[in-house]
Amino acid sequence: MASVQEFFEGLPARVTPDRIAGMSNTYVFEIEGAGTWRVAIEDGTIDVSEGGGEADCTFSASEENFEKIVAGEQNPTTAYMTGKLKIKGDMGAAMKLQKLF
Repeated sequence: MASVQEFFEGLPARVTPDRIAGMSNTYVFEIEGAGTWRVAIEDGTIDVSEGGGEADCTFSASEENFEKIVAGEQNPTTAYMTGKLKIKGDMGAAMKLQKLF
């Protein structure tokens, strides 16, 4: 299983431009025990940087829960409903994020 850092470092290469065409959102991921990353999506391009900042939406999860979500072992909606994934900000932007996974 890839580490959280490897997941974010490899994200731009895995997401095809057509999947994020027309999207213009910024996300911050606060992963307890791993770090914080900012993902900026601008009409087909994706920029990942370490650290927080301004964002439409912030996701918070433990390293273990985030790895399970990324691996497909944990449904993100279920994780949110059970408090394993916290979302602050624009829920509409949060829903668009499904295109990345």
